[in-house]
Amino acid sequence: MKEIFITGGTGYMGARLIPLLLERGYSVNALVRKGSENKVPQGCGQVIANPFDPSTFQNQISPDSTFIQLLGVSHPSPKKKEQFKSIDLQSVNASASAAKHARVEHFIYVSVAQLPTKVMREYQLCRAEGEQSILSTHIPATFIRPWYVTGPGHYWPLALQPVFKLLELFPPTSRKAKALRLVSIRQMLQTLLYAVENKPRANTDIIEIDRILKMK
Repeated sequence: MKEIFITGGTGYMGARLIPLLLERGYSVNALVRKGSENKVPQGCGQVIANPFDPSTFQNQISPDSTFIQLLGVSHPSPKKKEQFKSIDLQSVNASASAAKHARVEHFIYVSVAQLPTKVMREYQLCRAEGEQSILSTHIPATFIRPWYVTGPGHYWPLALQPVFKLLELFPPTSRKAKALRLVSIRQMLQTLLYAVENKPRANTDIIEIDRILKMK
């Protein structure tokens, strides 16, 4: 069975992705902190370690596996810019180092849309730096760049959809409105499954919002 190593497996996306991977016959191991073992979906292996210290988990990653990095601050907001550095960036740096040590064959990273914004600039910068950290390993990588993912508990932005649709029609705001469109949790899960099953032919595949929205 193809092996998957995942961080953030108990989070909003990870807890939904793992059962889908198991259904498809993948062997999945999730990095968890001590005390969170019971939060991992049934059938998933557990690697109890420190996500900020690669030496605690790098030897438990299969060299022919796919590494999925989902760990990050929940409910990102401008008030959490220091957490973006101490959690999001630190964890992806550790994961990139561990993946390089283990010689994994594919690294999948949920990043963020990179069209500059004022309100979430720190978040975008940290995710962009995370991408560079992964690129420095020379591991074939897939970067998925949503803006906001709607789903259970995350539906409120849908009320703004009519406004965004109008902004898309006007040249001064069209480009940014289209670049920051909402995607659903279902579309993100389908995108992640696509990434797992399609290792980049070149060194890097970047999946922007346009492609995420087309995932069925």
